[in-house]
Amino acid sequence: MRIISGKFRGRAINPPKNLRARPTTDFAKENLFNILTNLVDFEECSVLDLFAGTGSVSYEFASRGAKSVTSVEINSVHYNFIRNTARSLGADNLYPVKANVFLYLRSCTKEFDIIFSDAPYDLENLEEVVELALSGNLLKDDGIFIFEHSDKYNFSNHPLFWQSRSYGSVQFSFFKK
Repeated sequence: MRIISGKFRGRAINPPKNLRARPTTDFAKENLFNILTNLVDFEECSVLDLFAGTGSVSYEFASRGAKSVTSVEINSVHYNFIRNTARSLGADNLYPVKANVFLYLRSCTKEFDIIFSDAPYDLENLEEVVELALSGNLLKDDGIFIFEHSDKYNFSNHPLFWQSRSYGSVQFSFFKK
């Protein structure tokens, strides 16, 4: 796993073997950020990364100079890996949070320009993540919510659905507020 662009470009991230996360593939991640580069000014963005896993997507946003990146992960091993990696990179704009995503989304009072979720593909109540992220005031007006999922799901009927992209087994559904 590597950081694709920005000030940490080319840095290899080597998670320990005991991490059970399924990181977004470099191919899918690179294409996602190619899309986002044309849509947002990263330096003006506050980002929420849900189910952060290895922190791969968080590092990309931090590397590109996002104002702040909040990485939510419940697993202690994963959370500590993200925290230690952010520290070793010197990513002072990356803030790991050890929390249950569902509880975090229900209690968070901060607003974000971009929310990214890479929930486990087999997660019960997967659709609830979409509803919680898009309800309330978590996502700023004109904000973008990106939901990574398997091809078993189709969110095109959601009222805030904007577009989808497919990169092999990785699907991204984009929602705009």
